[in-house]
Amino acid sequence: MNSKTQNKVAIGGLYGIAGFVVLILLALLGFILVSGVPQLSWHFLTAPGKAFLKGGGVGVQLFNSFYLLILAMLISFPIALGAAIYLYEYAKDNWLTTTIRTAIEILSSLPSVVVGLFGFLFFVVKLHLGFSILSGAFALTFFNLPLLTRSIEDSLRTISDVQREGGLALGLSRWETVSRVILPAAVPSILTGVILSAGRVFGEAAALIYTAGQSAPALNFADWNPFNISSPLNPMRPAETLAVHIWKINSEGIMPDAKAISSGSSAVLVIAILLFNFAARYLGKRLYKRLTSA
Repeated sequence: MNSKTQNKVAIGGLYGIAGFVVLILLALLGFILVSGVPQLSWHFLTAPGKAFLKGGGVGVQLFNSFYLLILAMLISFPIALGAAIYLYEYAKDNWLTTTIRTAIEILSSLPSVVVGLFGFLFFVVKLHLGFSILSGAFALTFFNLPLLTRSIEDSLRTISDVQREGGLALGLSRWETVSRVILPAAVPSILTGVILSAGRVFGEAAALIYTAGQSAPALNFADWNPFNISSPLNPMRPAETLAVHIWKINSEGIMPDAKAISSGSSAVLVIAILLFNFAARYLGKRLYKRLTSA
């Protein structure tokens, strides 16, 4: 077999493997969407769930998912941004930075159930936060922080050193160069990483079972006082998210239409994650074209 034939065989094998993976993904998405989309309606997306009767929705669980996501991102993004700037722009290449990067790698490889158990022991039990949105947000911060830090650091790495040297040559300080030159140039890729990590957090279930709880108490959407237990904005109330709701229905659901609710909830979750991914690509390209005048 000559080199051209070997090259064709290798390329054909790679295309075949890639096509097989894509087919598996399309089959999985197709099964979820085909079985779940017919169950979707405005009532399903806004109505509260029912434990024993059919006709319930996922309105409370959907709100809880977005509320937890916003809180987790508000906590994790500033920490991840500061850590990434320090590691790439200021830290020297020594044992300390090596230790920090190793710790980040270890944290990113931890199973989410381990993060959930840690959150249960520390936030729920030790800090007496109980099963609450706040406990879940802190657990998701530990879950999301390593990925977000690496994503922002990679975004800073894509910026040419010429821009740093140019800022310093103009008399800017190190911080002014980072804040006024480097960060604006890295905004598109940083935003892409933030949205992708948000999609990963949105679909998390194992870490929230032990921290945010598995119950969704009735909420009064006319009461926006965060100190009232029935208020949607109360961070100390238990909150069953959409992903936890799917797990709970499939494990112990006793309502007559459990299969339909599970299929509809799965479709909503998949569609939301797909929207996160498409939004990341779209906004990243738009910002890149706008900032580079391309």
